[in-house]
Amino acid sequence: MSIERPVPVPRTAVPLGITDPVQSARAELKAALAALEEKANIPRRASEAVDQKIRDVRETAQRNPGAAAAVVAGVASLVGFAVWGIVRAYTR
Repeated sequence: MSIERPVPVPRTAVPLGITDPVQSARAELKAALAALEEKANIPRRASEAVDQKIRDVRETAQRNPGAAAAVVAGVASLVGFAVWGIVRAYTR
């Protein structure tokens, strides 16, 4: 005995089984607008990409903490040298 539940349809897909042409056109328009929104929403896509990169970096840091410490030290030294150079150029 199985319970038949409707399969969830992604926002960018048109559900199957629509026979009415008006409902079909509306469903296609709704799916097209949802797809456009996902493509055009640059801040959301950038946020998701940054979140994914943060997860990747954290995972890499957990696997290899020595390399992560070396990267942090390298970045800190570059920032320090940049600040030192800017201050030195400003004071001259």
